[in-house]
Amino acid sequence: MNFVDYLISVDARTALFGRMMRKLGLVQQLKHVADHAAVTNRAVDRCRACGHQNECAAWLEESLQPQSPPDYCRNGDLIARLQHVAGAGRADR
Repeated sequence: MNFVDYLISVDARTALFGRMMRKLGLVQQLKHVADHAAVTNRAVDRCRACGHQNECAAWLEESLQPQSPPDYCRNGDLIARLQHVAGAGRADR
């Protein structure tokens, strides 16, 4: 079991972060971030403190191939940085 899978199993709010990373295809990018465990912990803490868990869960269920998280996502900046890295990695190939 990897670190992200462990976090996902902790609680429903933690699961939302893991689901978001999977939905946006960013699990691998997150794993390659320097000190990814600390970055992931902070991101999970932001998810836990968010007041939009129900909306987020519904968004994750309804969004088939989203390009970005919902506007209220407290991890939007992190996600944008991960997407930028992912895009740069594809351009290098």
